[in-house]
Amino acid sequence: MNDKADARIVLYHSNDIHSRLENAARIASAIAQERRLLGSERVLAVDCGDHMDRMRQETEGSDGAVNVALLNEAGYEAATIGNNEGLTFSRDTLHDTYYNKTKFPIICANMLQIEDGIQPEWLQKQLIIQKNGLKIGLTAATANYSEVYALLGWKTTEPLEAIREQVELLRPYADIVIVISHLGLPLDKKMAEEIHGIDLILGAHTHHLLEEALVMNETTICAAGKFGDYVGRVAISWDSSARKPMFEASCVPTSAFEEKETAAEIIEQYKADARKMLSRTITHLDEALGARLERESELPNLLAIGLKNWTDAEIGLVNTGQLLGGLAIGEVTAGELHALCPSPINPCLAVLEGKDLRTALEQALQEEFIYKPIKGFGFRGERLGTLAVAGIHILYDASRAPGSQIVQIDINGEPLQESRCYKVGTIDMFSFRVGYETIANAASFQFFMPEFIRNVIEKELGCPQSLRSCKKQHWTAASHYNN
Repeated sequence: MNDKADARIVLYHSNDIHSRLENAARIASAIAQERRLLGSERVLAVDCGDHMDRMRQETEGSDGAVNVALLNEAGYEAATIGNNEGLTFSRDTLHDTYYNKTKFPIICANMLQIEDGIQPEWLQKQLIIQKNGLKIGLTAATANYSEVYALLGWKTTEPLEAIREQVELLRPYADIVIVISHLGLPLDKKMAEEIHGIDLILGAHTHHLLEEALVMNETTICAAGKFGDYVGRVAISWDSSARKPMFEASCVPTSAFEEKETAAEIIEQYKADARKMLSRTITHLDEALGARLERESELPNLLAIGLKNWTDAEIGLVNTGQLLGGLAIGEVTAGELHALCPSPINPCLAVLEGKDLRTALEQALQEEFIYKPIKGFGFRGERLGTLAVAGIHILYDASRAPGSQIVQIDINGEPLQESRCYKVGTIDMFSFRVGYETIANAASFQFFMPEFIRNVIEKELGCPQSLRSCKKQHWTAASHYNN
C-alpha cells in the first residue's frame, strides 16, 4: 500500500505481569476480541518484559514455559526480556525456553554473550513488522544490572546508546519506530529527550501506569502499570499531510474480560505439572521450625546460618520477612519450600564495617523497620521483618531510647569493633539500599548465582548441626540476662 491514509492498526502492549497468569489469560481475550473486529493484519501485540516471576509455581515448575505458552496462544509478535527473565533463569534455561518454545522474536539491543560479545541465536536487536501497509520498526533494551548479569554469562551495555544505534538503523526503513523499554520511566523520559527518531516508547520495569500518554519531543510514552491489571492499547493512524503516525493511547482494565478459555486450559495443565514436579521430598522434620516476623525464630535463623555457610562468611544476616511461614513436623516438599520462600533473591557476601552492622541491628529492634512494607527488588513478602543472625549475639535494653538500645554485640565470641570490616553472608536485596539501608554501605558485594535463598534453606535442612543451632537464642533482653 503506497497511500497510508487508511493504514490504521491497534497495538496492545503488556508489561510487568509477574506471572499473574489469570490476567495474562484476560489480556488474551482482549487481543482476540480486537482481532475478531479488525482482523489480524490490523492488530499487533508485544510484551515489555517481566512476564515471568518464579514466585508462581507454574513458572517455577516449567522454567517459564507456561508464560511463553500464554504469549504464543495470545498471538504476541514480539517481546523483550525483563530482569525477572534475565536474572532469575540461567542462560541455558533461557535458550531452551526461548529458542525451542517461542513463536515470536525476542528482541533486546543491550544483551550480549560475555564470552564473544554477540547475541545468542534466539535473541535479536531489532525487527520490522508490516501491518496494514505500515512498516513498524521495533527495538528494545533492558535494565543494565551489568555486574549481576556478568555472573550469569551476559554482558549488558548502556541501554540508551544501544537504542540510539538501533533507531538510526531502523529509521530509514520504518514508518513507525517503537522502543520496547524495560528501563523504567526516568530513563524513558531521558530517551525521549535525547534520542531523535523514536515515535513511541512502551515502558516497563518501574510499574508506572500512564492512563494518559506522555508526549515529549514528538515521542509518545505509554505504560500499563503492573501485574496485568491493565493492558495498554494504542490506536495508530497515519497523518498523510505531516507524514507521521498519530497515536490514541489508553490503558484498559483487564477485569472487564473473562479469561480466554484456551489460555485458562494452559494454566491448568502447567499447574498440574508444577505440582507433580514440586512434590519432591526434601526432608522429614521431627520438630517444627517456626517463622516469626517480629522476633527471632527457628526457620529464619536456619536461613541466616545457611547464608553464613554458603558464602563462607564470619556471620549471617537476613530479614525475617523473607519467609512467609514456618515448617511443620513431617514431610517437607520442594513445593512447600517454594511457597514459604518464593522470592527470587540470591545469596551474597558483603564486606561491612562494624558501625554499619550495628546501625542495622539497632534498626531491627524498631517497629518502624520490622513492619515496614517492601515492594520490588525481588522481595515477594509483605513486610521487612527483624533481622535473623548467625555468628552474632546481641544484648539489648528495650527501655533505652531507639537507636541506642544495644548494650553489647559479640561476633563469634569477640566484641564488635566498629572500625573493623566483617564478612557478612546476606542477600542481594540489601545491596539495592532497601530495608536495612546501611548494609548497602558495604565495601564490596559478591553475588552467588543462580541459586536462590530457598536453595540455601534446602541445603541446611539436611544438616543436623544447623537444625540444632537454629534453636539457639541470638537476641537477649538485658532484663532476662540480668535475671
